[in-house]
Amino acid sequence: MTDAPYTGGCLCGALRYEARGQPLYMGHCYCADCRKASGSGFIPFMAFAAADLTFSAPTRTFTCVSARGSDAVRNSCPTCASLVFGGPVGQTDSHTIYAGSLDDPSLFRPTMAIFAKGRPDWAVIPEGLEVFEGLPD
Repeated sequence: MTDAPYTGGCLCGALRYEARGQPLYMGHCYCADCRKASGSGFIPFMAFAAADLTFSAPTRTFTCVSARGSDAVRNSCPTCASLVFGGPVGQTDSHTIYAGSLDDPSLFRPTMAIFAKGRPDWAVIPEGLEVFEGLPD
């Protein structure tokens, strides 16, 4: 792990973030919502404490119902529409950073795969990840 901050942002550079400290966890989410939001077989994600994150600009938000039944908020750049992070700013203890938005993608080291049940066969889970059919306890 690194002591340097994790930095990243959107495709056009209008929305940037800096995360200090270490991620709470890292993994791949194979749920149907993440697949549709990303246009891929999964979303690689990292979670950070909200207090450890700063964002450079307002976001465009999209809210839907999560697997737990609460609101799931996805934040994207209002200019280029890149999906950057999850969670309502100022209203949650942690945020999910989408690992594809990292400036240095080598910092992403997934340890888990969530919502593996129902994933398409072509969305391969890498060896060595702890696999959960839904959300971990």
